[in-house]
Order: sequence, then C-alpha cells, then structure tokens
Amino acid sequence: MKIEEEIQQKKFRSEHQKMLINVLFTASWLQQRHNQWLKPFGISQEQYNLLRILRGMHPEPATVKVLIARMIDKNSNASRLVEKLRQKGLVARTECELDRRRVDVQITEKGLLLLQEASAAMEQGEALLHNISEEDARLLNLLLDSMRG
Repeated sequence: MKIEEEIQQKKFRSEHQKMLINVLFTASWLQQRHNQWLKPFGISQEQYNLLRILRGMHPEPATVKVLIARMIDKNSNASRLVEKLRQKGLVARTECELDRRRVDVQITEKGLLLLQEASAAMEQGEALLHNISEEDARLLNLLLDSMRG
C-alpha cells in the first residue's frame, strides 16, 4: 500500500519529505512485526540483537562496550539489557579481576537454544519481505547506505 494511503495524506512538501516519512513509517511497521515474532520467546528486539551479537562472538565473551558499538539501536541501555538477559539465564556476566569496570558477557547454552528458536521464527516472518526481489533489495540497501552518507 502506498504511503499516501497508509497515513491518509495526499500531498507532501517534497519527494524528500515523502521519502523520510515513508522510511520512518516502514521502520515502525517492521518493528511491530519483529515484536510480534519475538513475543512468544519473551525477548525484545534489542535483547534479540544482543543475543545475536553474542552468538557471533561465541565462545569468546564480549564487553558491554563492544555490544554497544555493534547494536542496531544505539540508544538502548546495553547494561540494563544484559542484566535482563542474565536474569532469564540467557547470558552470563563476569567481572574482570584486573579492571572492575570491565564486564565480560557470554551467551549461555539456554541463550543459544532460545536464539535458535527465535531466529527460525524471525526467518519465517521475514518471508513477507520476499515481495521485493533480490535485485530491488540490493538497490534499497544501496540507497539506504547512501542516505546515511
């Protein structure tokens, strides 16, 4: 459906304004879908992102600083997210003996299993994106990268 129909707006100040609104609307639309796909697993998008980062680094631990640098949402409170995942038994935290400020975070076996199940659900959900061809997806990726400079 066209953005004009989605938000019931006929005119835009410019194509750039329309593009901005379209990108923001689509990002929100995708976030809502992600939340639906992750709800059965009791984790948020940000927690899912952290688990994926940790799985990619497994079996090596990551510092909170590394997690922050690699997260999609740079505004997320990584320390708080790590603590929530720790309480669920999905990650383990270890304080460095030499530097008390440094905390190493590792995904647990329970976290790996949950992430495997959640990733399968996300892949099924992402099938709705296949109404865009591989070529168009590549072009969209180039355009979005270009927009960020």
